[in-house]
Amino acid sequence: MTKIGIILGSTRPGRNGEAVARWVYDIASKRTDAEFELVDLLDYKLPLLDEALPPSLGQYSQPHTHEWASKIASFDGFVMVTPEYNHSTSGALKNAIDYLYAEWNNKAVAFVGYGGLGGTRAVEHLRLIAGELQMADVRSQVSLSLFHDFENFSVFKPGDFQVEALNTTLDQVLAWSEALAPLRAA
Repeated sequence: MTKIGIILGSTRPGRNGEAVARWVYDIASKRTDAEFELVDLLDYKLPLLDEALPPSLGQYSQPHTHEWASKIASFDGFVMVTPEYNHSTSGALKNAIDYLYAEWNNKAVAFVGYGGLGGTRAVEHLRLIAGELQMADVRSQVSLSLFHDFENFSVFKPGDFQVEALNTTLDQVLAWSEALAPLRAA
């Protein structure tokens, strides 16, 4: 069965991303067409990239890199939940992505962004990164506004229409993850 990792891309105290990622996971886990797992970057304690060699060589020296590589390699595709900080994604998510290369290749990725403008600029930056990592980013995305989907900018209360947007996004990431399976097997 296709396995999708839902990556919580914020590590800051009091983060809104935890409620968003749990919402994504709760909706996704009701599906029977794939397995979903919530992956919290806080659980991996990745320091600022500390590998001496480029990730494209796959010669990791640090135990935390091996643990992270093993987790990411176990998935067929991803949903990245990203905040928008200063018109981009979080440093923690970018750092976690930069640790690896082959483990991301030939996998689909979808995005759930949140912020003042729905995290759209963060997602656009992640799409560029995904292309370099040979990932297939799906068209649909979920854009959650701090003004409309959060009460007082901190209590997550998504509009009902966001569930439909999320299910469309999940449909696409599953379809692409399955379509890319022959490339991952090669």
